[in-house]
Amino acid sequence: MPKETVSVRLDEATLQRLGMIATATGRSRATLMSRAIEEYAQTQAWQVAAIREAIDELSHGDADLVDHAAVSDWLDSWGTQHELEPPSCK
Repeated sequence: MPKETVSVRLDEATLQRLGMIATATGRSRATLMSRAIEEYAQTQAWQVAAIREAIDELSHGDADLVDHAAVSDWLDSWGTQHELEPPSCK
């Protein structure tokens, strides 16, 4: 896939850390920035897709939900002699 050039403004401290990492790893700052942005974009795209899927499930009534009060009661019971079983989805 062809690559395009973009401009990024970073503060001096970040550039220094990036330079240190580049020197230590034998990679260029551009390579490190490219990899970091690729990983960020991949993670964010996955998260956005998961949120959209959850919203779709909710809007169609297909989501597995747990009553808030049941979760709260369960968490409050942790570490007590009467610890509750985890609540199940509806």
